[in-house]
Amino acid sequence: MDSTLSELGEYISAKLADAVLSVESSFGELTLNVAAESIVDVARFLRDDSQCQFSCIIDICGVDYPQRVDRFDVVYHFLSPTQNLRIRVKLKTDEDTAVASICEVYPGADWFEREAYDMYGILFVNHPDLRRLLTDYGFEGFPLRKDFPLTGFVEVRYNEELQRVVYEPVKLTQEFRSFDYLSPWEGTDYVLPGDEKAQG
Repeated sequence: MDSTLSELGEYISAKLADAVLSVESSFGELTLNVAAESIVDVARFLRDDSQCQFSCIIDICGVDYPQRVDRFDVVYHFLSPTQNLRIRVKLKTDEDTAVASICEVYPGADWFEREAYDMYGILFVNHPDLRRLLTDYGFEGFPLRKDFPLTGFVEVRYNEELQRVVYEPVKLTQEFRSFDYLSPWEGTDYVLPGDEKAQG
């Protein structure tokens, strides 16, 4: 299987030399790192080429690396039922640079791109209907970004008196705790409450 993947990776990188930045093969899957501006051409080639035939789009997702200048990886997963192979295509982008939509090549990418926009704020140009998919209309921020607060900005509840849904600032009824997961039986790096008496 790995030889098949490496041969396919070499074939694709030779055919798309300007678009493919690097090729990796691990865990039985091939990963192509491509230039963001070439994603539509890469997707069309993977679908139409007789040696590829990746006719199914499985998923599009985002990965957030806030410390990088191009903080997002946009990751595409394709399946070739004919070849019985999967391929992963990755590109890098930032918060302001839009990635070309591949909806014209894979109509099924529509909702996946909307989800990446909704959760990460990744922009897609030429998308037929780029709007929020999973969050509410008035939702602020992008919940899967690493800098989004764990508790969110507002909480939603149904108000019996007003007979409608209301938005309120988050109120934590208990202080947020950070657990260290150290076992007191195996020893900790600090003195447990009560143990200071035994040492005296």
